[in-house]
Amino acid sequence: MKTMTCRQLGGPCDELHRGESANDVIKAQDRHLRDRVRDGDDVHRPAHEDMKSRWRNPVGGMRWYRTAKKDFAALPED
Repeated sequence: MKTMTCRQLGGPCDELHRGESANDVIKAQDRHLRDRVRDGDDVHRPAHEDMKSRWRNPVGGMRWYRTAKKDFAALPED
């Protein structure tokens, strides 16, 4: 199990996301951003828009994804 923050994944806060894989924490970040924006948190809106655009731009999205996976792999186990 490893932990990354919203900020480490491009967001504006230090909410912790834990997972066995990079995909786990990325999915948690996606849910976190979506939930915060849905609840009216405009501070998270730019990161949420970035998240949505990653999936619309495959090349840029894959670059971000590879970086997030590399960063996750470098973390120590909790």
